Amino acid sequence: MPLANLKGRAAWIFAEENFDVDLIVGVKNIKVVDLAELAGLAMQSYDPDFARSIRRGDLIIGGVNFGYGHPHYPPLRALRHLGIGGIVAESFSPGFWRGEISMGTPLAACPGILGIVQRWDELEVDWQRGEVRNLTRPAARALEPLAAADRAMLEAGGLVPYLKRDLQPAAT
Repeated sequence: MPLANLKGRAAWIFAEENFDVDLIVGVKNIKVVDLAELAGLAMQSYDPDFARSIRRGDLIIGGVNFGYGHPHYPPLRALRHLGIGGIVAESFSPGFWRGEISMGTPLAACPGILGIVQRWDELEVDWQRGEVRNLTRPAARALEPLAAADRAMLEAGGLVPYLKRDLQPAAT
């Protein structure tokens, strides 16, 4: 099954370089295991109304080396629980990239994205055309191509479904 395009609003823009995603839920909350509680903590220090403002499929926009630091899973688990459909960033920290691709989170590296988007702009990530389009203020930027293995993992929904699919015996 081909990778489905992402379409949603820019729910938040983290323009700073080397953004540590732990700040999304707060470092003190990184060990919270209850998903509903964790989602309630997401983005509170940035926008207390964030959870009520977003729609399923909205996107997070990031700057250079997004996800820098320890690649903890709780912040992105919280965002996915709230309905965030993926992240488009100038570039990603390698550890964050690997961890989130394996979790099935769509990540799109798009140099120049910060120059064409404002919060709440409607965006489309078109994997086949290899671009991100701003549908609110017509503009587009090229995506960095996904590695074949990363694309396959995203198409499967993450590393575990990818491995299960590939390890199943062939139908006779």
